[in-house]
Amino acid sequence: MEKIQMSVPLVEMDGDEMTRVLWQQIKDILLTPYIDLKTVYYDLGLKKRDETADRITVEAAEATKKYGVAVKCATITPNAQRVEEYNLKQMWKSPNGTIRAILDGTVFRTPIIVKNVKPFVKTWDKPITIARHAYGDIYKDVELKVEKKGLAELVFTGEDGRVTKEVIHDFAGPGILLGMHNLNQSIESFARACFNYALDQNQDLWFSTKDTISKKYDHTFKDIFQEVYDKEYKDRFEAAGIEYFYTLIDDAVARVIRSSGGFIWACKNYDGDVMSDMVATAFGSLAMMTSVLVSPEGNYEYEAAHGTVTRHYYQHLKGEETSTNPVATLFAWTGALRKRGELDNLDDLVQFANKLEKAAVDTIEEGVMTKDLAILAEGDKKVVNTRQFLEEVNARLIKSL
Repeated sequence: MEKIQMSVPLVEMDGDEMTRVLWQQIKDILLTPYIDLKTVYYDLGLKKRDETADRITVEAAEATKKYGVAVKCATITPNAQRVEEYNLKQMWKSPNGTIRAILDGTVFRTPIIVKNVKPFVKTWDKPITIARHAYGDIYKDVELKVEKKGLAELVFTGEDGRVTKEVIHDFAGPGILLGMHNLNQSIESFARACFNYALDQNQDLWFSTKDTISKKYDHTFKDIFQEVYDKEYKDRFEAAGIEYFYTLIDDAVARVIRSSGGFIWACKNYDGDVMSDMVATAFGSLAMMTSVLVSPEGNYEYEAAHGTVTRHYYQHLKGEETSTNPVATLFAWTGALRKRGELDNLDDLVQFANKLEKAAVDTIEEGVMTKDLAILAEGDKKVVNTRQFLEEVNARLIKSL
C-alpha cells in the first residue's frame, strides 16, 4: 500500500532506558512501514539533557507550541543515585514538569480497557479518567536544608515595595524547608480544561483537594473551580445532564473505590500523579494507561503514564529477553497521530491510528500478551516478548488495512 502522507510534523521527544528501546521498535514495526512519518526530533535522553544543561527540554516544549502536537517517550527524572550513575552536572528537574509548566496544561489519564483483564476493584466497569493539573506545586518548588537553629519566614515583596511576612517555623536545630506556588490564571485554565473535557465526554466531574488543612492554598483551587463553574458552565452541565461537585480528597478516595467508574476525577498536580498510578494499577497495569497534556491554547502532548522500566533495561543490556508491555507507549503515538490527522483533515491518518489501537486491544483479548498482563488476564493466554507482541499487533493491523 502507498504510505499515508503527513502535512505537518509531530514533535517527537525521545526518552530513556527500556522505553527508548520500545520507542524505536514501535516506529520500525508499526509506523514507518505505513506512514511517511514527519517529526521534529528532540532527544530528551538524560545524557543529552545533561550536555545541553536541559535546554533541549525547553526547546521541545516551545516546538510543541509551534506545531501543536507532540509525542513523548518516558524519561528519567534523576535522583542522587542517577547523578552518580550518569555522571551528571546536576540533579536536573523532571522534564515532564518543565514541559507542563511551559505549556500550562492539564493532563488527562485514562486506562486502556481489555475484556480479559478485570479491575481489582470489582465494581469498576467503566474507565476512570484522572485530570491532573500540570503546573506548579512540588514540581516547581524551592527547597532548602536548614543546618542550624534559626527563624524561617515566608516573605512576599509587592511591586509597590510593600512586604508581607508569615513565620513558617522557629527552628531549634536542623530541618528542611519547601516553598511552593501556583497561579490563579493556571488554576482557571485547569478548571476550564476539566469542565470542557467533561462536556466533551458527557461525564460527571469530581474535584478534590485538602482545603480543610490548606485553608489558603488548596482553598483557592476550590474557590476558583466553583467561580468558573457558576459563571461559565453550570447551565451547560445541567443541560447535558452531568454533575460537577467538590469534595475532600479523603472522601473522594472512598467514593472512587465504591464507584462503578465512568467519571473524571480532577486532582492537583501531585495528587493526580499518585492517583493516576493507583487507578492504572487497579485497572490492570501502568502500561495500560493513556496520557495527554492539553494546553489552554489547544496544544497536545501525548505520552505513556509510566516510567522508563529500568529493571527490564538492565536485563536488555545483558542480552536477556524481556517481556515489556509497549501498549501505553504505542497509544501515545496513536493519540498524537490521530490528533495530527484531525487538525490537518487527514482522515487516512485518523483511521490508521484507530485501526492500530484496535489491533493492539484485539491482540490482548485474543490471548497474546506480555508477562505483566498474563499474570492478571483470564482465559487462555500466550506470553510473548516485546518484539513478538508488536509483530502480533502488526499481523492484525495488516488484516484491517
